[in-house]
Amino acid sequence: MDFELDPPNGITGFPLGAAADTVRAVAAELGQVKVRDDGSADPVHYMKVLALHPQFEIVFHIEDGKTLTAAEMWIPRPGVEEITVRFRGIDVFRTPARELLKQLEGMGLTVLDETLYAFVPQLSMGFTRVAGHEVPLDTDGEPLYFQAILTGPRDYYDYRLA
Repeated sequence: MDFELDPPNGITGFPLGAAADTVRAVAAELGQVKVRDDGSADPVHYMKVLALHPQFEIVFHIEDGKTLTAAEMWIPRPGVEEITVRFRGIDVFRTPARELLKQLEGMGLTVLDETLYAFVPQLSMGFTRVAGHEVPLDTDGEPLYFQAILTGPRDYYDYRLA
């Protein structure tokens, strides 16, 4: 199973702006679905659709309670399926975090590296190295690979440029 990150448009099968019911239906094709705060647009407790596959999770943020605002993919776990998540040909979860950021900068993208978190503001991607379980560590003592990547709409992270 292959996913392509296409910020600020979404990810494979899940275009940003898609209706919440469509997101829920397509997510069900990936595995179990859990919906939190159905229809809510509250800034703190807005609607989320979680796609729970045996090897990965995707959190679909539906901040207005109606349409897909952002998609957050978590690093795939080993299992029977080969799961790849790519951005412009780069395997984002199998490329060491610091190397991935260098490759993004090599594409002429602005990268804000905060060690555990990184952002590509003008492209609307956010990364985290925070892990809730044992993972391989880099020489800086932090997770070697990013653990999750969020793809949002245009300008989603641009406030970080100020």
